[in-house]
Amino acid sequence: MKLSEHKDLKIAITELPLKEKDKLLLRLIAKDKVLTEHLHYKLLEVDSDLEDRKEKIKTDVSDQIPSLEKLNAKEALAIVRKMITSVNHFYKVTKDPFGEVELKIFILHHIPLTYKRSIFGYRDFGFLFSAYYVKTLSVTLNKFKKLHEDLQFDLREELNHLLHKIYSSKLADEAAAAAIPKEIA
Repeated sequence: MKLSEHKDLKIAITELPLKEKDKLLLRLIAKDKVLTEHLHYKLLEVDSDLEDRKEKIKTDVSDQIPSLEKLNAKEALAIVRKMITSVNHFYKVTKDPFGEVELKIFILHHIPLTYKRSIFGYRDFGFLFSAYYVKTLSVTLNKFKKLHEDLQFDLREELNHLLHKIYSSKLADEAAAAAIPKEIA
């Protein structure tokens, strides 16, 4: 049931007493963890808390990087997906597109691109890892292009380092096939 389809319900809700509206609002918010965290961020946190959130994610990623080098492609893929998921959650809570792009560039730049291949099993997780990496980079580039040009300027150097890393690795062919540029001017 959509609220827009029931105009009489919308009117009835707006006519509720303030105390009853507050109770209903709090009950609704409690059912959605992301909304609760977003409201906490928006109403109770200050600007420095945004930087603290970004630093926490960067620290978590930096702590996991050394262990990634020892893993096979399947295990690394699972960890990298969790890292990117944490950035997606960060965006849902803060609605900060610059921070999202910055963190994804940070993660993609710091994770290794070569992993041991498993000789057992029926799936090629090296291929899946490469595809996930290139797809994530492609999405990040699209979000980068939507940022204001001043913000793009701030990230351009890091992004170009990342692109150079990719085109000097075995992912170069996949990146070219996905129409990922070699450099951002």
